[in-house]
Amino acid sequence: MFQAVERPSLLVIVRHAESERNAAKKGNVYFPDEESAACVRGVPDHEVPITTHGVQQAEITGVHIRRQFGMFDVVYDSGYLRTQQTRDEILKAYTLEELKDMKLRTSDLIRERDTGYTYDMTTAEVDTYFPWLRVYWKEFGYFYARPPGGESQSDVCERVYRFIGTLFSIRAGQKVLVVTHGGTARAFRYNLERWTGRMYVEKLKEAELKNCGCIVYVYNPVTGRLEFQEHGTAYWERGSEICGGGRS
Repeated sequence: MFQAVERPSLLVIVRHAESERNAAKKGNVYFPDEESAACVRGVPDHEVPITTHGVQQAEITGVHIRRQFGMFDVVYDSGYLRTQQTRDEILKAYTLEELKDMKLRTSDLIRERDTGYTYDMTTAEVDTYFPWLRVYWKEFGYFYARPPGGESQSDVCERVYRFIGTLFSIRAGQKVLVVTHGGTARAFRYNLERWTGRMYVEKLKEAELKNCGCIVYVYNPVTGRLEFQEHGTAYWERGSEICGGGRS
């Protein structure tokens, strides 16, 4: 019996390009010192831009995405400046005629995790003002613990679950590109691959996504599910392979 498609035919998830905060934090949870914090302190998370290097990452990623997947029916971003800038640089790989046929949409459900009051703090400041926080994180674990005034990873997974439900209901059979954030991208994997909270923690290192890293799911009509195809591909690392490309 024929079964109607209830999933997008293709889902490509891209983490935003390198942002000014990524560069300043240098891979640390909090700012390592006052000097590193100074250049971005006071800029709200939704207004943090991408760096010059981030622009290059996104441009190269766009060329590869167009070559591998062609056009998309719809492109989503989180509403944060860095995802919208990344989206715009990726879409430079497409012609003006192609862009006319692709819808651009924004969803707050795929925004970055709210880190609460520690957002602009250095490691030393967090230890001073929240001396109990390290013990709290150890006791409750990375998936369930909430930073003061912020969201847990579990909270993020719950809202991404709602976003996925929207995709299933209104994007069936379509090719979807999502430009989002690292933790949010992991939340997609948690939901689509049916992880548990324990699995989420166990897979943290495996699920780490570089800036402009990609995750790909393809619809399988036999199982009726979006099936995992690849994770973590950072096409910009293959930049030397790019010759030409871009909008005509």
